[in-house]
Amino acid sequence: MYLYHFGIRELPFTLTPNTSFFYGLPSHIEASEVLLTALKSGEGFIKVTGEVGTGKTLICRKFLNELPAHFQSAYIPNPLLSPDELRRAVASELGVDIGQTCDQQRFTQCIQERLIDINAQQRSAVLVIDEAQALPVESIEALRLMTNLETESRKLLQVVLFGQPELNQKLSMPELRQLKQRITFSYSLSHMDTDQIYHYVKHRLVVAGHPGEVVFDLACCRLMFMATKGTPRLVNVLCHKAMMLAYGEGKYKVDVSHIKLAIADTEATTLPWYASLALWPSLVAAGAVVSVTLTNVLELGGMV
Repeated sequence: MYLYHFGIRELPFTLTPNTSFFYGLPSHIEASEVLLTALKSGEGFIKVTGEVGTGKTLICRKFLNELPAHFQSAYIPNPLLSPDELRRAVASELGVDIGQTCDQQRFTQCIQERLIDINAQQRSAVLVIDEAQALPVESIEALRLMTNLETESRKLLQVVLFGQPELNQKLSMPELRQLKQRITFSYSLSHMDTDQIYHYVKHRLVVAGHPGEVVFDLACCRLMFMATKGTPRLVNVLCHKAMMLAYGEGKYKVDVSHIKLAIADTEATTLPWYASLALWPSLVAAGAVVSVTLTNVLELGGMV
């Protein structure tokens, strides 16, 4: 597509969470510090929440990649599981071999025996659940019961929950108050401001191999901030589309017109009313030509 045109090795703005592109946004660094502090303290439940597209899964993967060697991790990426399915998933991640006919009591006993064995090896077990807002209420209660085993000084299983703000609403339900009281560390991810977007975009281009010239100036980043409210995933979408448009015009620098076209082509991005009034003539034109323009670019790249 536009790799050779911009002199880069790989696409810098894909939506797949890639830890090699991790940029130390303040909220991401603070979340990582909270996680490590909580793990060292041996606390039971830790929670990290953030709106859609703010980088939760990226932080989750980086956290798992950088866990100290003495931690035995279990990772559940898709937690829409019944209590029985959740127990089986945790058992599998911890290396517990349980037959299909095992009842709930034996199930829990086998997991607890494995946790005791991990502790005897001077290691710690940590269960990481991404998209935790999808956990059914019954499964959350099963998770709480699973973590009841402890020594005199620490829990044998620590749990890290990554989720959208809906997770907070779910944990406020009366029937989950016992688990909510066990959450001793929590952090809420924030969005980027214009300056952070500028450095975030520049960082991803450098990681992708760009020689270093400015591709997105502050004016472009300011417009992206207004349209995305600083959500990293949406910034990636706009940057990718804007670079496609610049490539289609043979340009090596993205300008505001490319950002306007990308915004007009992206349903999840909106400009505030005052910006929309100022940009209205351009946005009308963008709405008329953006589909044709992007289609032409894709044809150039052999995508259609």
